[in-house]
Amino acid sequence: MKVAVLGAGAIGAYVGAALHRAGAEVHLVARGPHLAAMRQHGVQVLSPRGDFVARPHATDDPAAIGPVDYVFLGLKANSYAACGPLINPLLHEKTAVIAAQNGIPWWYFHRHGGPHDGHRVESVDPGGTVSAVLAPERAIGCVVYAATELEGPGVVRHLEGTRFSIGEPDRSISERCQEFSTAMKDGGLKCPVEPDLRNDIWLKLLGNISFNPISALARATMREMCVHGGTRKVIEIMMTETLSVAEALGCEVGVSIERRLAGAEKVGDHRTSTLQDLERGKPLELDVLLAAVVELAEITGVEVPTLRTVHAISDLLALRSAA
Repeated sequence: MKVAVLGAGAIGAYVGAALHRAGAEVHLVARGPHLAAMRQHGVQVLSPRGDFVARPHATDDPAAIGPVDYVFLGLKANSYAACGPLINPLLHEKTAVIAAQNGIPWWYFHRHGGPHDGHRVESVDPGGTVSAVLAPERAIGCVVYAATELEGPGVVRHLEGTRFSIGEPDRSISERCQEFSTAMKDGGLKCPVEPDLRNDIWLKLLGNISFNPISALARATMREMCVHGGTRKVIEIMMTETLSVAEALGCEVGVSIERRLAGAEKVGDHRTSTLQDLERGKPLELDVLLAAVVELAEITGVEVPTLRTVHAISDLLALRSAA
C-alpha cells in the first residue's frame, strides 16, 4: 500500500510513522526545518505508549512521489482549495483522499440522501473551489480523536488517544476503507470503519465548535475553560445549539454535554489547535467549525444565537490575526 501524507505536521507525521511501522510505503510531504529534521533523524514520536522513531521518505516535492493509493490530508481545511499543485501529482484514477479535518467537511452532503443531498456548504466549499480540487468521490471521511503537538522539528509529542474513525460518505463499508483501517491497526492505532461517520463528525464538533474559538478568545487551556464558571456555561449553551442542528440533520451524538465537558477537563492544560495557530500567527480554521454550523442552522431553521455571537467575535479575531 502506497500512502502520501500531504501536510505531515503533528497528526500527519504521527500517522505516517505508524503506517511506516506497519510496512506501508509512506511518503511524507512537508517543508522547512521540520522536513529537514525528518530527513536527517526520521519522525521521533514521544508517547506515553512508548517512544519510537520511524524513517519514512520525506520530501517537499509530490511529483517525486508519483501516484499513490491513499493521500492522508493533514493540511488545514482553509488551504484545501489551493492544494491542487501539491495533490495532483499524487492522484491516479482510484486514489482515495482521507481528510483528517475538524468540523464540517466539503463532502458532507455528497451521497447524503434526503432533501439536502448534494447541497454545497458555502462556508467550507466557497464557489465549489474545494470540490474542484478534491473530488467528493475520492473522499474518505476521518475524525481524529488523537491529540498531538510538534514539540520541535521532526519531534511529535503524542498526548492522548489513538483513534482515527473513518467512513464513506455513502455509508458503505468499502474495501478501500477496510484496507486502510487494517494498515492503521497494524501500526498500533485504532481505526474503526463507521457505518455513518457523520455522527462522529458531530461528536467531535461538539467540542471543537466551542472550545476552539473560546480558547483563542480567552487564551485558555481546556482545563481552564471547563473550571471557569462563565466560560463553562457559554460552552454548554453552544453545545446545546450544536446538538439541535445535528438532530435536525438526522444525526445522533450519543454523548451528554456533561460527559463531553468532563472528558475535556480531563485532558488538562492542553491548548487547542486554534489557540496554537493564533500563537504562531497562522490562519484560524474557524469556517469549518463555526461558520459552517451557522449556515447549516439556516437551512434547517434552527435558532443558534450564541453560536452566531461567538462566530462574529472570533471571525473578527481571525481577520485581525491574518492582517
